Amino acid sequence: MIDVLRKIRFKLSLFFDTEHSKAATYSKYLGVNFGKNVRITGTPLFGSEPYLITIGNDVTITDGVTFHTHDGGVGVLRAKYPGIDIIKPVTVGNNVFIGSHATLMPGITIGNNVIIGAASLISRNIPDNVVVVGVPAKIIKTLAEYEEKVLKEGIYIENRSNKGLRKKEILTKLKPDTYSN
Repeated sequence: MIDVLRKIRFKLSLFFDTEHSKAATYSKYLGVNFGKNVRITGTPLFGSEPYLITIGNDVTITDGVTFHTHDGGVGVLRAKYPGIDIIKPVTVGNNVFIGSHATLMPGITIGNNVIIGAASLISRNIPDNVVVVGVPAKIIKTLAEYEEKVLKEGIYIENRSNKGLRKKEILTKLKPDTYSN
């Protein structure tokens, strides 16, 4: 009964948490190790050994990101080798963005200043200052190359909090002839 109440309290906490307060809830109830200023948008999956996951400072984890700390495939060998398991930690550096539905496999380390594209499979360590995408994930550019692209293509949005004004500003900047008054 206590476990059921704890689970309900956990789910309610997450429901009322903001993107910046979810990390504290996951830490308290699951044991995930978070740095400062971690933003969680949506619902990630921290696997069966969440206490083996370490997340650095200034990290964004988007919806559906999955952290694996064990190799479930060894289950087919348990009849022959009872109790066999492969369990390894997952470490994420500082200033990392993890795109929606990315999967991080056991034993990997992600460096600092990294962007991981949506639905990428991280099966090897990722060095600092890169952008990775794909299955399995591969480096497609440096962070400096990404920055150069963003500065050419990006727009600056002044209205960050008022959704109505933000929408109008975005539409005006993307299609000035259609939306400007």
